[in-house]
Amino acid sequence: MTDQSAFAHIEFSINQGLAVLTLNRPDRLNSFNSEMHLEMKAVFKNIKRDKSIRCLLITGNGRGFCAGQDLSDRAVSVSDEAPDLSASIEQNYNPLIRNITGLPLPVICAVNGVAAGAGANIALACDLVLAAKSASFIQSFNKLGLVPDSGGTWILPKLIGQARAMRLCLLGEKVNAEEALEMGMIAQVFEDDQLLKEAISLGEQLANGPTKGLGFIKRAIQASANNTLDQQLDLERDLQGIAGRTADYQEGVAAFMQKRQPNYTGE
Repeated sequence: MTDQSAFAHIEFSINQGLAVLTLNRPDRLNSFNSEMHLEMKAVFKNIKRDKSIRCLLITGNGRGFCAGQDLSDRAVSVSDEAPDLSASIEQNYNPLIRNITGLPLPVICAVNGVAAGAGANIALACDLVLAAKSASFIQSFNKLGLVPDSGGTWILPKLIGQARAMRLCLLGEKVNAEEALEMGMIAQVFEDDQLLKEAISLGEQLANGPTKGLGFIKRAIQASANNTLDQQLDLERDLQGIAGRTADYQEGVAAFMQKRQPNYTGE
C-alpha cells in the first residue's frame, strides 16, 4: 500500500481491487508541475507491483480534470535562454502515457471538467473515458506555437479521424462532452453529480472481472492500429492460447455450466 501522506498533489486509494488516482491541485486546475510528476511516477510504480489492483480510475479534484502543464512552473521571458521542452516530454509526459497504456488492466478516466493540452491527451490515453456533461476537451497547444504531445497526435486521429483531429489541433477548438461522445472521442457522458458514482461502479465491475483476459483485450485492440490483418489474427491466436490457461477462464466456464455468477480472482 502506498503511503498517502507522501503525496501533496495527488490522492491515491485502493478498495477491493479498484485503485483511484485523483489529481489534486484544484487551485491550478490540476495542472502538472515537477513535484506532481514525481508523485505520479511513484504511484504508478506501486500500481505495477501491487497484484491486488485490478482496475485503475483516474479523475481530478475541483472544477477541472487537468489543464496540462503548469506554465508558471517553467515560465520564461524573452530574455531567458529558450527552454528544452523535449526534456520535460521525455522525462515526464511520455513515461506517464506509457504507464497508462502499458498497464495490463483496465484504466478508466472520469473527466470532471476541462481537460486541456496534455490533460486532454492523458485522459484520451485511458481505456474508457467518461465525462461529466460540463466537461470539455481542448488541444490548446496551437495557442503557444507548440505541438500536441502526450500522444495526442497518435491517439486523436485514431479516435475521430484525421480531418477532425487536424481541425481540433490547428484551430484549438473546445469540444464539449456531448460533442466528444458523438465524435467517438469518449465512451459515456453523465450528469455532473453522477460522474464519480458511475465511474466507481464501472471500476468495481471491471475490478471483479477476469483481469488477465481484460488486459489481453486491451493489448490486442492497441496493437490493431499498426498490425496487418494477418498479424492481428496471429496475435489473437497467441493471446487466446495464454488466456485459455488462466484460472479465470476455468472459473468462467464452470460458472456458465453451473448457471451461476463467476468469482474471478484475476489469475
